Amino acid sequence: MLTLLLLVTCIGLALMGGVFFAFSSFVMKALGQLPTASAVAAMQRINVVVLNPLFLCAFMGTALLAGACVVVAVMIRAEPRAPWVLAAGLFYLVGTFGVTMVFNVPRNNRLASLAPESAQAEAVWHEYLRDWTRWNHVRTVAALAGAVCALMGQMP
Repeated sequence: MLTLLLLVTCIGLALMGGVFFAFSSFVMKALGQLPTASAVAAMQRINVVVLNPLFLCAFMGTALLAGACVVVAVMIRAEPRAPWVLAAGLFYLVGTFGVTMVFNVPRNNRLASLAPESAQAEAVWHEYLRDWTRWNHVRTVAALAGAVCALMGQMP
């Protein structure tokens, strides 16, 4: 069962890392090249559309799997692979899920409250773009590092 848990968790971590990598490597760069009103409107739309069952299943499901990894790691703490299992769970729970909730979501909520054509949107957008992307890099690295740890945890 542990091998299956780690395999499915690894897939979830890699999938989420890929989603975040796409945002860091080209989506946010493309939005940064648009006029502010267009960029704000596009990001506002992305933040609405992302809340769909498929994405939420992957995002929240991976959090549940990561939580299970933490619990299992405590249960098998005497085994040599326990630190890998623990790290896989913590990378996602803290570095991906936690960062999303503490840093990215509040920025998204602030952006959602702005009219794209407003002077306030103009003032906020560049800071949002820089800071949101910086935290997205953290989420990307954490998810991919967690995937590597889940893979390593499968080794005897």
